[in-house]
This record gives sequence, C-alpha cells and structure tokens, in this order.
Amino acid sequence: MAGFLGVALGAFAAHGLKATLTPDMIAVFETGVRYQMYHAVALFATAWGWTRWQARTFAIGGILFVAGIVIFSGSLYLLALTGMRWLGAITPLGGLAFLAGWLCLAWGTATKIRA
Repeated sequence: MAGFLGVALGAFAAHGLKATLTPDMIAVFETGVRYQMYHAVALFATAWGWTRWQARTFAIGGILFVAGIVIFSGSLYLLALTGMRWLGAITPLGGLAFLAGWLCLAWGTATKIRA
C-alpha cells in the first residue's frame, strides 16, 4: 500500500501540483514521495525477515518504517500543500523513526544470520 500511495502521490505532484505550487514546494513534496518509496521497499524487507525468522526486531522495524512514512513524508506533504512551516519541526521525528527502523532491520538480520 505504501508503494501504491507513493506512486499515486508522485503522479499527483507531477501532473496536478505543478501549476499550483512553487518549484521549492514541489521539491519538498517529491522528497516525501522519494522517502516513502524507499521505505515501502524496506517494509518488504522487514516482512520477509519476519516470515523467515519471526524475530520481534522485524516487527518493530516495520512499525518504525510506517511511522516514519506517516511522520516524515506526511509532514512534507502537508508542508508543501499548506505552507505551514512549523510542520518542518516534526519531519526529523520521522527521520529518527526511519533510522531506528533500519537499525532494527540490520540487527534482526545480523543476529539471525549469525545464529
């Protein structure tokens, strides 16, 4: 679903927002789409790790990736569409969720491959 929405939002930005938003705000929106797509792939990796090893770190990583998409990408989408600059203060929290998700994915994989 995250990948589907990423493609849909990217198309919306490319075709529906070009006439409405400034180039800077289009770039902000597209950054949200790009990170959403990266982490849609990361969600597949955590799902694969979970189905193979049923390690809790994969479940936590998946939750963190979803939270990162909602907070990081979502705040960028809202910032671009509304111009509310205070949303930029929320964005790093989503980035931290992404980082923690990657650590969970790496830790879960490393501990299971070694075992």
